[in-house]
Amino acid sequence: MSSDRTPKSGSCLCGAVRYRITGPLRQVVGCHCRQCRKQTGHYMAATCVKMRYFEMIEERGLKWYRASDMATRGFCSECGSTLFWKPDDDDRIAIAAGSLDGATGLTLEAHIFVADKGDYYRLEEDLPHYDQSGHGVAVPE
Repeated sequence: MSSDRTPKSGSCLCGAVRYRITGPLRQVVGCHCRQCRKQTGHYMAATCVKMRYFEMIEERGLKWYRASDMATRGFCSECGSTLFWKPDDDDRIAIAAGSLDGATGLTLEAHIFVADKGDYYRLEEDLPHYDQSGHGVAVPE
């Protein structure tokens, strides 16, 4: 878990979606579920933050897609960048780690939904692997 409270910013490729984070980020988790693979073309490497620390700066390109009955996925409608995953019943938002500006200080801590991973790549053996989502990498307060 990261205790770094240095403000961070991020955006899509074209800048039509920009955001700011003012609180601590969770370490990165790689999600290999079918939806993340379809959305990203590989797997989703995401950090996460409590909504009270998350602020949209520019959202003219932001579109939300209802991918399941429990969450929506945010992306830029102008450049196609994958950006967010937001559960309906929680006060957090997952953020594509690659959309953060500059150095993050974060590390990849675990892989989830590895039973769904593609057959064309291997996972790091020194990181925890979970068949489902129970990764235990907490979202900092």
